[in-house]
Amino acid sequence: MAHSERIQEHVEKSPAPFQAEVLNFVEYLLAKAEREAVRQERKLWSSLSLSSAMRGMEDEDIPTYTTADLKVVFS
Repeated sequence: MAHSERIQEHVEKSPAPFQAEVLNFVEYLLAKAEREAVRQERKLWSSLSLSSAMRGMEDEDIPTYTTADLKVVFS
């Protein structure tokens, strides 16, 4: 027997207030799944964006800085 069939059997046997509570919980789970899907998609786009922005930089020469470069002179 599939999960959905078992769930339906139990819900039908439950009093109406419990059925409403089950409905609220199922709607909460669906919203949670949707938020997670959106979060995963944003994470994917973010990593793609960063990798696109950084493409080719590994071939660039890295400048060498000394402590003299880091000092600010005020006169």
